[in-house]
Amino acid sequence: MATADTAPAPARRRRDVSGARQWGPPLGLAALLVAAAYIGNAALGQRSFLLPRPHEVVMKLWDPTSAPEIWTALWRTTVVSLTGLAIAIAIGVTWAIMMNQARWAERALFPYAVMLQAIPILAITPLIGFWFGYDFTARVVVCVIIALFPMVSNTLFGLQSVDKSMRELFMLQGPSRSTVLAKLSMPAAMPAIFAGMRISAGLAVVGAIVGEFFFQRGTPGLGSLINKYSARLLSEELFASVLVASLLGVAIFLIFGWLGKRAVGKWYDFG
Repeated sequence: MATADTAPAPARRRRDVSGARQWGPPLGLAALLVAAAYIGNAALGQRSFLLPRPHEVVMKLWDPTSAPEIWTALWRTTVVSLTGLAIAIAIGVTWAIMMNQARWAERALFPYAVMLQAIPILAITPLIGFWFGYDFTARVVVCVIIALFPMVSNTLFGLQSVDKSMRELFMLQGPSRSTVLAKLSMPAAMPAIFAGMRISAGLAVVGAIVGEFFFQRGTPGLGSLINKYSARLLSEELFASVLVASLLGVAIFLIFGWLGKRAVGKWYDFG
């Protein structure tokens, strides 16, 4: 009876050690960065406004004069990010499936995916404004362009990484292309697809903020606030907006990591 009661203790200790190993290093680095911020603020003297103290930045998230504006902007940026991410996932997966169906399709389409990734977004920002306006739609377009390539490349890699012996065994049954795609290629590609989603999730937040920075017509998001606070030298509000944007990117990244573990974690080590 005593053995049964004490058996779970080693398992709990292993979980505690695993949790400490996972969260200890990032939390320790965060503490060092906070300490460095305080030291830098003190060292700057009269120019300390360039690097405000961390607690003053955090307090701006609850300050009645700035908090409502920041939290409202966070919601708007989240909507743009998730909308652009959903479109990027749909286009990226479809694009990769088309390239996987034939070598000539991959040779024809993949260079354009690379070109889309390589074009500086600042160079085509005026064109996006001309074509899509200067509000929500233009922001989403920028978000899609920035987040699209990881979905295309990761999905294509996953579709092409099916084990050769499994494919040959599968082809003995004479299946159609759609059957091979649905029952062999797509299941094998799921880990790569979810890895692409995690990368694109972070890039979607970047794209949303970049889009809001340049297309400020309509309701302001975090990018618009960052631009406004920077122009007015409101350093505490500026750092608070950047902090919230960073946490949004981390949150979306972790959500898609959790979804990946739920979807493929039982048969694939999705770290």
